[in-house]
Amino acid sequence: MKVAFIGLGVMGYPMAGHLQKAGHEVCVYNRSVEKAQKWQTEFSGNYAETPALAAKECEIVFCCVGNDDDVRQVVLGEQGILAGMPKGSILVDHTTASANIARELAEIATTQSKHFLDAPVSGGQAGAENGILTVMAGGEASVFEKVKPVIAAFARFSQLMGNVGSGQLAKMANQICIAGVVQGLAEAFNFAEKSGLDAEALVETISKGAAGSWQMENRYKTMFAGEYDFGFAVDWMRKDLAIAFAEAEKTQAPLPMTKMVDGFYEEIQQNGGNRWDTSSLISRFKDARFKGS
Repeated sequence: MKVAFIGLGVMGYPMAGHLQKAGHEVCVYNRSVEKAQKWQTEFSGNYAETPALAAKECEIVFCCVGNDDDVRQVVLGEQGILAGMPKGSILVDHTTASANIARELAEIATTQSKHFLDAPVSGGQAGAENGILTVMAGGEASVFEKVKPVIAAFARFSQLMGNVGSGQLAKMANQICIAGVVQGLAEAFNFAEKSGLDAEALVETISKGAAGSWQMENRYKTMFAGEYDFGFAVDWMRKDLAIAFAEAEKTQAPLPMTKMVDGFYEEIQQNGGNRWDTSSLISRFKDARFKGS
């Protein structure tokens, strides 16, 4: 299938690569031409100088950029995605953004006889590189069914959550869960260290019971070691949580624990940990710079 991928960040770069390796004809666009050229060299695909040119004649256009403003820019500009997409084609936005921007773009796409899915992903950089992301989508069921087998190139699971915007709402719930789980791990691991427990024995034991989680199994070693220079950055997490807070205010859904954890992430940013992994919450107990230590 002829497809385009717009945005070659830490997520988009490998996702587009998996599509090319799966046999699709992929054309990419990135604001940094050098990044697009590097991708072309590595995966033998094509690149274009504008989103519109990348989307030309494509059946599906994937997008993964930074935030609502970035999405508007690459989708709605004079040389944006919609300007190049043919009628009947599908735009799939993997950006973690607001539900409002999803609904706005879907409405515009419909007036042009084009389709839109909001489809944020979970699994982080490692999930993108290994092709094992989870995709939560919002939009029409018939459109999702056309896209699902193509998404399988970089995702091990994808699910339609409901109407347009539902994918973004599901991603908000996902990030709320992660914030609470990681803070719980940080407190538990700090407690274990101060109590003299063996980290390996502890995790091997409690991960088999009700306390087990993906975060525990994949982050415990680095959390105990105080290593945070990988994975999903604190800056990105706070951006995602801000979207969740705005939506929660509209729906009057209280998020007291999440707001507390967001405050802890703000402390980490203030002490230079902007690009640290989200598991760096434990640094508040290990590093004397933090109030929580």
